[in-house]
Amino acid sequence: MRKTLYILLGSLSLALGVTGIVLPGLPTTPFLLLSAALFLKGSARLHNWLLNHRYLGARIKRYHQHKGMLKQEKIYAILLTWVMIGLSMLLLAQPILRWVAAGSAMLGTAVIWWWVPDGRKNASQE
Repeated sequence: MRKTLYILLGSLSLALGVTGIVLPGLPTTPFLLLSAALFLKGSARLHNWLLNHRYLGARIKRYHQHKGMLKQEKIYAILLTWVMIGLSMLLLAQPILRWVAAGSAMLGTAVIWWWVPDGRKNASQE
């Protein structure tokens, strides 16, 4: 029963993480990391599948090894964030919501650029 719950929660987290790839404001990496942790407790097969996934696996493995994101990934994430926030701001009618969107994008940019470890730099230190 407990393993089934871990698998269901891991699947929900994975769905949210994949959705976060295209939706601004919905984080991808935390949900993918949560999925990996839940799958580890619920299903070794699903955990291995996620870690060996063609598109998602390398990023999860790098985080598990405390190596962060590559600089190109940071730039891509920030660029995509600003493109999606820019589109959202064009569609928002309320000025206050535009400010909230812009502030969220600025905060997200700061977190990605300054607080997420640089994967290549950390890999060379080992």
